[in-house]
Amino acid sequence: MRILIAGDYCPTGRTKEYLVNENYKDLFNGYENIVKGVDYAIVNFECPVTTSNTKIEKTGPCLKTEDINALKALKYAGFNLLTLANNHIQDYSGQGVLDTMNHAQDLGFDFVGAGKDRFESSRPFISNINGIKVGFLNIAENEFCGATDTVPGAYTFDFIENTKAIQNLRGQVDKLIVIYHGGREHYQLPTPEQRKRFRYFIEIGADAVVGHHTHCVSGNEIYEGKPIVYSLGNFIFDYKKKYQKGIWTEGMSVILSLKEKEKNFEIELIPHFQGRQKNSALTLLKGQEKLDFLEKLDLLSKKISDDKSFFEEWYNYLKTQEVFYLSSIYIKNLLIRVLFFKKLLPISLLRSKHNKLILNLMRCEAHHEISKEILNSKK
Repeated sequence: MRILIAGDYCPTGRTKEYLVNENYKDLFNGYENIVKGVDYAIVNFECPVTTSNTKIEKTGPCLKTEDINALKALKYAGFNLLTLANNHIQDYSGQGVLDTMNHAQDLGFDFVGAGKDRFESSRPFISNINGIKVGFLNIAENEFCGATDTVPGAYTFDFIENTKAIQNLRGQVDKLIVIYHGGREHYQLPTPEQRKRFRYFIEIGADAVVGHHTHCVSGNEIYEGKPIVYSLGNFIFDYKKKYQKGIWTEGMSVILSLKEKEKNFEIELIPHFQGRQKNSALTLLKGQEKLDFLEKLDLLSKKISDDKSFFEEWYNYLKTQEVFYLSSIYIKNLLIRVLFFKKLLPISLLRSKHNKLILNLMRCEAHHEISKEILNSKK
């Protein structure tokens, strides 16, 4: 059995030209032949397909497509399952979520990770692949996307609920795969909590854990004999000009291979470029480019498995984020925040005893819960 999982697909930017003209062959550039060689293929659909104009209130952009060809392109490429638990699925309200599920269903896609309410969004998807019953659970971090008892949306991270879901699913299937949408954007390693979380999923029953969302690839590891791939990066996500180079344009798919039902998955990585300034289409890497990519990936993987290197990278990264986070917490005025970003005002002005109060509100579970509910209140 061979299962392919791809990262974030968002039909924005120059990708629209391929879709309008139904030029799917040039968009995928032979990637569809990779898909033909597997038994089941999965991709993260990173925005709703909807004509709804009702944007939700959130930080960051609201994304959508109205072109049903965005889904037809994936059908051409050979994908079977759409993961919908991501931070953009609810961008155009619950209606956008419902429209996306309806369009997917009409075109014959399986989907997981979203639903008309909290209960439906939490349902795993189970497929019989070559006589092996495989369960898929799709989880997103809580970033303006979660379904509620009355609002359609994504299945989101909740330690206790997710634990129960994995344990319940474990008894129903031969193999269990968790696909998780989260992590820090543009950071090529998992956060310490994310690494702990993915390993925990393996400990309680997952046979593989695969992540995306960060818009860049990350490393992988074999934990208790089972694979964890921390981030696949972007599958196809053409965006602003400043992102048409570098790590945003480097993505990969993973093929989980199983020789016998009783054995563990083995992984094969399929790297590609996409969304580049000179060529926005997906381009599979070959030869030296592929070797260079896999070598960089191996370095990331070594850092993940070595605590000293892992935390050294993490604390160095935190230093680069201090201005953004402190100014975001304390300052409403964007112009003043820019002065801190450009180092025209010293960051020391934002360090005070008040930090300890905010730390306590964020770190203490009870305070965190109350603060979150108050900030989320519409009244």
